[in-house]
Amino acid sequence: MTTTKTDTSAAEAQELEAADDGYVTVPLAGYDGVTKDVRTLPATRWRASAMRALRSGDVDGFMERVLHEDDYETYEDLDPDQEGIGHFAERAAEAAGESLGKSSGPSRSSRNTRKR
Repeated sequence: MTTTKTDTSAAEAQELEAADDGYVTVPLAGYDGVTKDVRTLPATRWRASAMRALRSGDVDGFMERVLHEDDYETYEDLDPDQEGIGHFAERAAEAAGESLGKSSGPSRSSRNTRKR
């Protein structure tokens, strides 16, 4: 069986490389309207420590835990606002096939549990 070599753009090659090490590429918008792609862990792989940092308002600590180490400086240079961070998180969730909304929670039982 013969294989054919396909031409890949630099962006595609970068995306493939990022996917190989568990990271996905998502856009991050900076405060001045500049948007750059950064590599992040998919939202389903964010550790509890990263989520604690985010909930406590430590955005830098959160980004340090979820971004690829080579892209943290890009994050610092972009200096995104909260809206940019929100869009980043949404894209990371989409890349993992998830949504970031609140879960609907367990469904109510159709069975009456009241004691008689």
